[in-house]
Amino acid sequence: MRNLFLICLLTTLSMLGQNNTAGQATKQSNLENITLAGGCYWCVEAVYENLNGVKSAVSGYAGGKINNPSYEDVSTGRTGYAEAVQITYDKNVTNLDEIFKVFFTVHDPTTLNRQGADVGTQYRSAIFYKNEQQKVAAITIINSLKKAKIYDSPVVTTLEPLNKFYKAEDYHQNYYANNKSQPYCQMVIQPKIEKFEKLFKDRLKKKK
Repeated sequence: MRNLFLICLLTTLSMLGQNNTAGQATKQSNLENITLAGGCYWCVEAVYENLNGVKSAVSGYAGGKINNPSYEDVSTGRTGYAEAVQITYDKNVTNLDEIFKVFFTVHDPTTLNRQGADVGTQYRSAIFYKNEQQKVAAITIINSLKKAKIYDSPVVTTLEPLNKFYKAEDYHQNYYANNKSQPYCQMVIQPKIEKFEKLFKDRLKKKK
């Protein structure tokens, strides 16, 4: 049943955004970015680092009010910030639709302020849009998922304007790559990566 769910999800997502231009290249630059929150940023960063076309995935904080938040501030759950990842990608190689497809297959968008054992508003599912195109694309994909009744529970992913993004402390960057032997990496992050690699095997970066 789990495999059937994933097939249905990917089929639904593949039908979305065919007329969306948010991820198409412009004459000015081939690079674009989107900021996503899907639980612990170590997990999100580790997945997107392996998607072909992604130039960088930076862990940080978005959605709060105070300036220059620290991990200790955000971890209280009282700052309004979410652990988020700012993904910069080449629009000639991937696009916003594919970014969203990955997002909605590697985290659970139906658990409010929670991903697994990570609990609190800082672990909410959120899309931080920086312009109207990103907002419309996000609304479209969420509405389509709801209409298709892919999930048994309602999608609770929030859509929030990106006011500021603060890069997290250096030790949070590339955390999985630098700490693969840690229990959290093996038990939580690795399964997400394996799921991503299975479903998007034709879209992985080539190993150097």
